[in-house]
Amino acid sequence: MNGFALRRGGRARGFTLIEIMVVVAILGILAALIVPKVIGRSDEARVVATRQDIGTLMQALKLYRLDNQRYPSTEQGLAALLAKPSAAPLPANWKTGGYLDRLPRDPWGNPYQYLQPGLHAEVDLFSFGADGQPGGTDLDADIGSWQL
Repeated sequence: MNGFALRRGGRARGFTLIEIMVVVAILGILAALIVPKVIGRSDEARVVATRQDIGTLMQALKLYRLDNQRYPSTEQGLAALLAKPSAAPLPANWKTGGYLDRLPRDPWGNPYQYLQPGLHAEVDLFSFGADGQPGGTDLDADIGSWQL
């Protein structure tokens, strides 16, 4: 009977228009309550991922400093974690193979920013956030090592 129960009169039984409209209305209400919460989570997840990346990069920078008694200069940048710098100040005990396999980009696709000396600490490592511009508010704000 192809999934339909027959009524006494031999007609196929299905859903009425009212029943379908009630189900659609309920689904609409549920979507209105749930979707905003789920959508906001992706931005929060990017911020968390950025903080984790910064933590990993800071650990690599600390290892560099342990080996070479100083952090890479701003000009040498984070690339000094991948390949031995050829510009002064040259690292004395740079680890063969480097300190990282690759430099990550922030979750918005932008490179991480590095300053030595930093404005907040000996080094500053940060992302400009969702807007890709310095400053900002909320999720557009800079996310930096000084916040860890």
